Amino acid sequence: MESGDPLVSADWLINNIAAPDVRILDATYFADFTNPPETGRQAWSRGHIPGAVHFDIDEIADTSSDLPHMLPDSVKFSARIRKLGVGDGNRIIVYDQNRFFASARVWWMLRVMGHTDVRVLDGGLHAWVAAGGELEDLPPVVSERHFTPRVRTDLVMDTDGLEKLVGTARMTIVDSRPDGRFFGRDPEPRKGLASGHIPGSVNLPGSALITEDGHMKPADKLARLFKDPKAPTVTTCGSGVTAAIAALALARLGNWDVAVYDGSWTEWASDPSRPVATSA
Repeated sequence: MESGDPLVSADWLINNIAAPDVRILDATYFADFTNPPETGRQAWSRGHIPGAVHFDIDEIADTSSDLPHMLPDSVKFSARIRKLGVGDGNRIIVYDQNRFFASARVWWMLRVMGHTDVRVLDGGLHAWVAAGGELEDLPPVVSERHFTPRVRTDLVMDTDGLEKLVGTARMTIVDSRPDGRFFGRDPEPRKGLASGHIPGSVNLPGSALITEDGHMKPADKLARLFKDPKAPTVTTCGSGVTAAIAALALARLGNWDVAVYDGSWTEWASDPSRPVATSA
């Protein structure tokens, strides 16, 4: 059973980075619709924590799907993660340069694939630099390792499963998009996609879980944001990335079994026959 804090501090990583079983993943990612000045890989190439390899959520994905960065099957995931030098017996630390945006997603992906010894660096690269950590711009030399997938399907929600939940009280549905999109006031960034929300879901933007300096809020403040942090919960967002931040926050509160709706609003709203709400 997973327990403890799903986050580690920059000071902890500085003190443990040389441990032979520690592996570091840079999950920096910028959504296409924000017109980023660079890709996540380019940001990693410019400077990363020593030994960190880049994990690209668009590449380690089900690229046969029309939906963005969907979870790949265990065969593809295992093949890709092995080539990053990550495998059984490793303590994995994930970070990014974008306020948990994709590090939480990679944390969730690894747990779906059965790897439980994975944590997220609180505050990301900025916290590392602030704590005196050094950066490097050369790719590390990695040795391929064996990775044994043990898929946890309970951590993944699909559309069929979510449709059966709508109108019931079996699970809390938390939507991590900004409230303007949730309530249908603001347009979705993806062209042709209506805004609004899944009926019965509650809005808790991912930004509300993070402090101004990019750390996750402490447990006591997080607890005030959720009606019942221990309730069975599924999280959703635009495309299954920010939703993982809410899952990470709930793990910090002791609820490690939160499912993420992988297709999220991009999949739900793509079918006009599915119900869409715009009021609380």
